[in-house]
Amino acid sequence: MENVDKNTFVIDADGKILGRLATEIVSILRGKNSPDFMPNKDSENYVIIKNIEKIVVTGNKMQDKTYFHHTGYLGGDKHIPMKTIFEKNPGEILKKAVSGMLPKNRLRDKQLKRIKFE
Repeated sequence: MENVDKNTFVIDADGKILGRLATEIVSILRGKNSPDFMPNKDSENYVIIKNIEKIVVTGNKMQDKTYFHHTGYLGGDKHIPMKTIFEKNPGEILKKAVSGMLPKNRLRDKQLKRIKFE
């Protein structure tokens, strides 16, 4: 992890495990690394992630894990395997992991928009 600007952090994801990288990103986005942390205050930190396609997923999650969403119609539940999402956009997998770790409040959408991929 490298601090480029006052509020910009660059992380190299090469060889890092998905969940451990997600927890690192969440603590930066929430501002837990700063001395003036408050849970209701937005830290306005940005995270730039490099080499996202070289991230490591342990076990058989790449084949077995599925992501669920519902279209709104009867019988409209969709289960998409992790492997197909990772092939199209590997950053989406990381965003879903970070989204699940952030608190479910008004700040979550603002904080998720501050993740950039290179």
